[in-house]
Amino acid sequence: MTQKFKTRRTGDLTRRSILKGAAGTTALAAGSSLLAMPAIAQARSIKIGSYGGYFEDSFKKFVYPAFTEATGITVESVTQPNSSDWLVTMQQAAASGTVPADVSLYGKDTMIKATRIGEMLKPLDASKIPGVTNLDAEFLYEGPDGLVGVGSMAWFNAMVINPNEVTPAPTSWKEFWENPAYEGSLGISKKIDGRLLDITAKTFFDGAETLMTEDGIVAVLDKVAELKPHVALWWSAESQMEQAMKNEDVIGGSYYLDVANIMASDGFPIKPLFPVEGNPIGYGSWCLSPLSEKTGEAYEFMAFSSDPATQALMSRNIGTAPLVNRELTDLTDEEFAFVSGSPIITPAYESYLDNETFIKERWDAMLAGA
Repeated sequence: MTQKFKTRRTGDLTRRSILKGAAGTTALAAGSSLLAMPAIAQARSIKIGSYGGYFEDSFKKFVYPAFTEATGITVESVTQPNSSDWLVTMQQAAASGTVPADVSLYGKDTMIKATRIGEMLKPLDASKIPGVTNLDAEFLYEGPDGLVGVGSMAWFNAMVINPNEVTPAPTSWKEFWENPAYEGSLGISKKIDGRLLDITAKTFFDGAETLMTEDGIVAVLDKVAELKPHVALWWSAESQMEQAMKNEDVIGGSYYLDVANIMASDGFPIKPLFPVEGNPIGYGSWCLSPLSEKTGEAYEFMAFSSDPATQALMSRNIGTAPLVNRELTDLTDEEFAFVSGSPIITPAYESYLDNETFIKERWDAMLAGA
């Protein structure tokens, strides 16, 4: 898809530069569909967390300015390393009475964990978030006290390769295990929720069902251990894999589809693929800190994020899959295909939570083993 456009390195028009122009128009449309800027808007602000690297940079460049233009509310961007670690940070901050971010971006498993901990997510009033009805019900997460998470966008953990180094492109995750050409050459997420367990379960076993028992978990981990000789980088921060692909320290692995597509649009040697087993899908939600005093601003941001025009804006500029019905957006077939694909691997969220300690101990032992 990106090959239809010349690279930025040649100084010619790139896909991303085309999208930037479209984004400006879309952002204007999004802004016009929201409330007019209040008289005191210049004094209003909010701190919003998102994952670092390209992801956060794109929010700062495209989404937050459009939100400020639409509402007058300025955004202080806060870097989250990921979802689960950020929950720990927020938990520690809450204990000391501080609020690193008013709104944080959490995955579904992290929201479930946060509600189990208790008093980590502020209940939300959906009636004060216009446009939230645009989202499918599965993207509105409710805890014991009601709505606590409003879906923001979906993403895939995709198979990626360096197209200059890997030919032909693999069609199955199995090739990462079985092809000796990948020895010491892959970058794989070190996090338990990096979805390697789900990929392995789907590729070699019966998918998520296999991860519902301890015997199944052990079998999947044993298979993951067989991949270790081919892994050059176990990355824990998104930016680590970004740099490894840019520097060509690795020639493939698992990475976020949205970031990979943006990097490819910028001319870096990375190509995301959908192998026959599929790629794991996840989605993030905006959640409000109980200690935040910015509830009104948070509602306006969540309403802005739920607007179909904003969903399209994020798809074009961040590469995330929209959470609203595609027909509500003005995304073209090509644009939609750029951010989504099939088949889909559904993570075994319940197993990760119900067997958290067992999986963590066995995962750490697998990584530490020879």
